[in-house]
Amino acid sequence: MNMNLRKISDEVFVASDPIVKIGPAEVAFVKQQALLNQRKRARICAHKTNDDALHEMIIAIAAASYVRPHKHLHKAESFHIVEGEVDVVVFDDVGGVVEVIELGGPLTGRNFFYRLAQSSFHTLLIRSEFLVVHEVTNGPFLREATLFAAFAPQEENTAEARDYMKRVAIMAQEFRQASHTIV
Repeated sequence: MNMNLRKISDEVFVASDPIVKIGPAEVAFVKQQALLNQRKRARICAHKTNDDALHEMIIAIAAASYVRPHKHLHKAESFHIVEGEVDVVVFDDVGGVVEVIELGGPLTGRNFFYRLAQSSFHTLLIRSEFLVVHEVTNGPFLREATLFAAFAPQEENTAEARDYMKRVAIMAQEFRQASHTIV
């Protein structure tokens, strides 16, 4: 790897070079780091601090990771898929599915980019061993500006979270079937 990284935690690494370049070695690194930590995800931040106006990250998330439904207040976020497949499930405020966005790398036939401009609860149904995304959002990062859905279990409740995500997968499938039904 030809990049200098500063380790913030087991999940977060910040690129310290003035020009950030991400290639196969960096993707392999961030995937390996995801496997080594409890939440099974890791990121390389191209922005230098939480106060930066623009945040860009390469994020690797293993299929076993639970991304609790959440929303970001006063923020937009976009994903560009680097590797893998995912369904981004968007919920209303009580946990009903309002959108399922099927994403994958450019060669999968799925959309490879999405942007969520409104503050909506969302989670990830990862459809591959790993998902690697380039995420862009506006800063600054304020932990209290991320709201976790009361309708979804906390990360610490692993069995409950696993069961919940099975239900989300069923709800997403039902949503897709209903949205493809001709009236």
